[in-house]
Amino acid sequence: MMSGKRLVLAAVVLALVQIGFLSWIIAGRAAVLRSGQEVVLKVEPIDPRDLLRGDYVVLSYEIRNVPVSIVSNAPADGAVERDTPIFVSLGKDADGYWRARSASLHAPAGQTAVGEVDIRGFITSGPFGSDLAYNVGYGIDRYYVPEGEGRAIETDMRERPFGVLAAVASDGTAQIKALLDGQTPLYEEPLY
Repeated sequence: MMSGKRLVLAAVVLALVQIGFLSWIIAGRAAVLRSGQEVVLKVEPIDPRDLLRGDYVVLSYEIRNVPVSIVSNAPADGAVERDTPIFVSLGKDADGYWRARSASLHAPAGQTAVGEVDIRGFITSGPFGSDLAYNVGYGIDRYYVPEGEGRAIETDMRERPFGVLAAVASDGTAQIKALLDGQTPLYEEPLY
């Protein structure tokens, strides 16, 4: 049996490990938000609610469908396994939104062109459609909003353009910085 001092010491060590792990997760997210390349992505709404966390807006991006024709190392038939990593090079258009320019499976195609940024995603399905495209998820598909505001935002999204200001780290990881109504930020993510 453990003595009282050993039990207290074990509890303190366990608490420090848990605090360290949570701090590491928060610091990683904050690092992307603080120093990641900012991109604005156009979104389309879907209607959800989370019983534990409240209202959120599910975001579906224009860049979710990546044509097989722009993927430099896609197999001839386009067939790949689900959850295959894909890096999509984004470039800024005249309207201020960033759109897919090229893509590569498993790793970036090489040196990213000036004015472009590589965002990492995972293939969720495909290829599909007459033009053969992969459906890609980027891990930034929901944004939590104050309770009671989710449905109103989604209704507004059907009437006018909305976007997301995202920060993209050098490894392609993306985090949402702000939800935009046109160019106006509705909600901004705190660093911590």
